Formats: sequence, C-alpha cells, structure tokens
Amino acid sequence: MDNTRTQDAFSQDSQDLLTGSLFNYSIYKYKHYRWQKRILQIDFNTKTIFNIEKGIIKKQFPFSQVKSCEDTERRRFSIVFHGRQDYELEAVSLDDKRKIMYLLSRVMQSNSCRRPGEPCLERAAECDVVHEGVLDLQQNAFMSTEWVKYLVQLREGELTLYCIGLGAESKNACPAMNTIHLSGGNVSVSKENECGTFLVQTKGHNYLFRIPFTVQNYRTEVVSKLRNEWVSLIERYCELCKGGSLSQEESQGDTSSEADYENVTVALNEQKEEALHFGVSAAATSLNKRSNSQTKPVKGDVAPASASTPVPISKVEVPPAPPAFFQSCSLSPLAKRTKAFHWDVVPCDKIPKSIWGSCDPAKKKIDASRLCEQFQVQDVAVFSGNEPSVNQHIMLDRKIAHNFSIFLKSFRVKPSELKEKLYIIHEESGGLTDEQITTLRRYMLTPKDAEKYQSFRGCPSELHIVDQFMLEMCRIPHLGQRLDLLLAVRELPVSMGDLEPLINQKIQASKQLHSSQKFIAVLEYILAIGNHLNENAGKEKAKGFRLSSLTKLSLLRGKERTFTLLHALVEQLSLHEPDLVKFAQELTEFEAVPDASMKGLSAEVDVLKKELENVTQCRRLIKPRTTKAMPQESQFCRELKDLIQKYEGDLSQLSKRCEEMKKLYSSVLVKFGEPQDLDSQELFGWISTFISEFRKACAEVMQ
Repeated sequence: MDNTRTQDAFSQDSQDLLTGSLFNYSIYKYKHYRWQKRILQIDFNTKTIFNIEKGIIKKQFPFSQVKSCEDTERRRFSIVFHGRQDYELEAVSLDDKRKIMYLLSRVMQSNSCRRPGEPCLERAAECDVVHEGVLDLQQNAFMSTEWVKYLVQLREGELTLYCIGLGAESKNACPAMNTIHLSGGNVSVSKENECGTFLVQTKGHNYLFRIPFTVQNYRTEVVSKLRNEWVSLIERYCELCKGGSLSQEESQGDTSSEADYENVTVALNEQKEEALHFGVSAAATSLNKRSNSQTKPVKGDVAPASASTPVPISKVEVPPAPPAFFQSCSLSPLAKRTKAFHWDVVPCDKIPKSIWGSCDPAKKKIDASRLCEQFQVQDVAVFSGNEPSVNQHIMLDRKIAHNFSIFLKSFRVKPSELKEKLYIIHEESGGLTDEQITTLRRYMLTPKDAEKYQSFRGCPSELHIVDQFMLEMCRIPHLGQRLDLLLAVRELPVSMGDLEPLINQKIQASKQLHSSQKFIAVLEYILAIGNHLNENAGKEKAKGFRLSSLTKLSLLRGKERTFTLLHALVEQLSLHEPDLVKFAQELTEFEAVPDASMKGLSAEVDVLKKELENVTQCRRLIKPRTTKAMPQESQFCRELKDLIQKYEGDLSQLSKRCEEMKKLYSSVLVKFGEPQDLDSQELFGWISTFISEFRKACAEVMQ
C-alpha cells in the first residue's frame, strides 16, 4: 500500500499543502517568559524555515537542522532542532497547527530519506519501509475515547502514521500524517496488558496502538504474534538510534540545562507568590518546594485535538493542588502577615566556622510594630462573598486549575461579567486587555472538559472560582472565535501601521538604486581595477561582478597592511573623478544596515490578509440570527462591520504598495545581474556595508 490511497482522502486544502512551496503562518513564540508574535515561513524552494518578526528575518534554519516536531497541548507545538534549543510555539488556531504539523512532517520525511552522498528525496514513500500495517490508535474524541485506523510504516529512524479511518466525531476532518522520530534516543516501546495493544513512549507523549480485529486477525494468538512483531522491531530500531543520538544530546546539554533552570525558576517564583498571597506557613512552603523539585511535571501534556492528527496520551503525573484563595490556618486570627524577605540561606555545614555560629539574633532589639506597619500584607479577596474552602473539589485538571487561578488573582472580572466584556472591542472603552484575551485563549476548554461542565446541574456559586469561570466560558457560544476576533481586530491596525513605513523605505531604496548614476560609475571603476589586477595575475577579465564582491574590497591588502583595495578605489576616484566620492549622497536609504527584508515583509502582508479573512468569517459566525438581539450585541456587530470595511481598504492599499515594492526590487535584480531569489536583506546589506566602509577609507586616505 503506498501514499496514493492516503492522498486520495485529503481535502482540497490538504492538496494545496502538498503542491505548494511557500507557506506563511502567524504563530506565538515563547521567549523571556512571554509569548511573542512571529511569522513562521516554511519555504520548500530554498528548503529553509524562517522566523520573521515585523518583516525582519530573525532566524533561519535549513530543513536538515529539523530533528522532530512535538505535538503538545491545545494549540502548542515544539520544533526540535539539531544542535540548538527547541522552539516552543503556539498556533493561532487548531487548523493552522494541523497544517504546520503536516508541513513539518514533510520536512522531516525529506530529512529521513537523505543518505550520505545522496540528494534529499521529497517523498517518504521512496525510502525503505522496514515494516508496515494498519493499526488502531487511541484518540480523544469530543464525547469519548475512540480508536482511529492508521497506516503505520516503520523506517530506519522513524515511525510514520497515515490516518486512513476517521472517528464518528470527525468525519469532515482532513486525514494527516504524523511522525514519531526514533533518532532522539528517548523513545521506548512496551506491551500493554490488554491483548493486542502496545505503547510507544516519546519524550513527552504516549501513543497507544492496538492490533485491529479482522477476519484474518480474529484469534488471540494471531493478534499477540502481530503485536510482538511490532514491539520487537520498534525496540530494535530504538536501540540502534540511541547510540547515534547520544553524542548529539551531550552537545546540547548546556541548552537543556538552561531550559531546565528556567522552568525550575518559574515554578519556584510561582510558589513564592502563592505563599505570599495566600498566607501559607514557612514550613508548608518549604515542603511544597521539595515536593515539586522531586516531581517535576513532564513537558508537553496533551489535550484532545481534532481527529485529523494522532493525539498522544499524556503521561501520568501528580501536579500540585491549585492554591486556595484563603489559607490562614498557619496564623492566629490576630497575627499580621508581612512580606517575606527572600534571602539566600547559608548551608548548615558552613555555620559552625562562620560568624553565624556565634551569632544570637535574640539579643538584638527591634521595633516589631514598626516593621509590621511598614511591611504588612493586605488580604486581597478575589470576590466578596465567595471564599472556597481549602479542600474544595475542582472539576478542571489540577495543573491547569493551578495556573488559571494565578491568572484570576489579577483578573478583576466576575464570571457573570465575562460575556458582557466580550462585546466591547477596545480596551479604553472598558474591554479586556490584550494580555487578558491572550491568556483566556490559552485556557480554552478542551472537548473533554467542556463535557464535564455541560453535564453540571448544581448551583454555580457553590463551585470553586476556577470552575465558575470555566462554566461561564463553556456557556458562551463561539468563545474561541470571539477571543480571536477581538485580538485580531486590535492587532491588525498596529501591524499595518508598522509595515507601511518599512515597505515605503524598501520602495525608496529600490528607486534610488535605479536612478543613481554615480553608484554605477563607481561599480565601473571597481570592474576596471579588478580586471587590471586579475589580468596581471594571469586570470581572465570579467564583464561584471556580483554586488556581494563589494564587501571583499576591504579584505584584499596591499604591501602596506593598512592599505586595502578599497583605499585604492578611493585614491583612483579622487584622482580621476572626485565627484564620485560623494556617490552615497544618492543612496541615503542605505545609511543604516537594513533590518526588514522584502521576503519578510511579503510574508507579513500575506498573513494579514489571512487574519482579516478570519475576522470576516468570525463576524459571520457570531452575527445575531434573530431580530431580538441585545442592544449591546447589535452595537458590537455594527462597530465590527465598520472596522472590517476600514481595514479592508487599508490592507488593499498596503498590498498594492507591497506589489510595487516587489516589482521595483525585481527590476533592480535584473539591472545588476543578480538572481531573482536573492533577498533584499542580503543585497541592501552589502551596499550598506560598502558605503560605511567606503566612508571610513575616505577619511583614512584624506588624512
């Protein structure tokens, strides 16, 4: 069985993913303890992944550096690279995440097919398949857990999954591929108690497979034999890969340690904050720190996703209980809590030989009342009249509830007010802040959690405050789309405002290159000087040179080590055509090294078009279907309609300027004989560097 059968089931959308070569997606990247918006560009023409921010290419990675892709909870996923830190990312929608995961699987398949000394092949089907067969993979559907059929192919270094059977809850979903990479050295396989099932464990996920019962596989011994064959083969290739990946993992040890340190630091800071806010005793806080350091949560808990992507089962863990909103049991009713001083304590074994061994702080008199007056902590109640007990049951997953309760401490909105806030577009008009919207998006209920809250029939006021919010979020129709819409409506004008001057600068730079006669004359002088040197060196004359050569003029030194070919150019120009020394006056846009590139700016505009399309679709989705809509709802829809019309006009003008920019730059490349795929960041960078070095050489020659 080959890929044809799988591809026939793909929707038109997936067909575009198969045939396209350049893809742009808006994503959020986790950096410095916050999520930053970026563009993820996957370019199959140059076989490169680009990280773009406001038109600037921040990072670029050849496909060969991509090691694997980890599918984590909700919209999040991670790209694992060879020799550098992982990229923890979040897609703006589950649909975008599915597409990105599929494209990354194409990238990884091309990597796994490459052999030493051979070109990289595009299709995984061309690689040697060690073993293949149809297996059931356990997935979480909307209302239950179900088994979905996959064509599973074992190759050297990877286990590839092709969805060929969809569950009842996802008949319209697009089948997709997923790859479990065995080359990381951290994959294991084990047999399960249930007949015909086995578990593949990766760094953060579990994949539970089952041998499907068919006419041929109806006997228990046959099913067990097939299961044992899969386990044996996977186990063998896991062992083979462990040896090869050991050195790579060791080389990345520093990076991993840094990531671990950041995770531990964040965890400890959260615990300190909890102890300070809720009045936990010092002993209890110390115990929690020790407990959490020994039971560090496993990275990458997975929530149910669409059935189009294989959803691994989260590893079992015991997360810390969510903090109660009032814990005063460790202090007497009359005691006043003060702020904690988080000093670094001297280890016990160092005390006897230090000054602290003979120190008696009890002999020192202090003004305790003055200290309490200055450093007293005010008790803060989240909502009056709602004080859940310490041991109150929480319906939500405890780890998520713990993190969400931290957010709620600064979220001064009651559950009953949340829906009303979603009808206010702008923050200055009383709406939610951008940070609050972003956080609520990340705590969107999974289908499994939504089912719990939908079945709740009690009084909401009796629930923990976390559950009250989740219950209210569950009751708001199209909540995810509403939050996405609010964020996009606010970000669109800011993004367009940021891009417009950058695009205009590139247009002006291209026009200056087109019209500058002095720069062309300088290039002619460089060609003449270079040909003279090469002719006397026994080399052929050139008819032209790449502009990348401009940066090499300062590298060719003369008899005097401080005199370079660039100095010689300055001398020749000063002697024969002094006016050309001021050629940079015609290229004022190249005074500074350019940051944004046309490739990056084009990607930004492409993503803005997609975001505006999503806003329009969301508006249609949440538009009132009846004439009895609330005044606030009607007002919201009218304001939204006006904004969309304005943004469409602004984006249309921006798109025209972007096309003008690309057309002008293309003619620049033709004029100077450069390849059409050369990015402006490189070309303009060469010219900018040349101008800077030319001015420095002028100052040295004119001394």
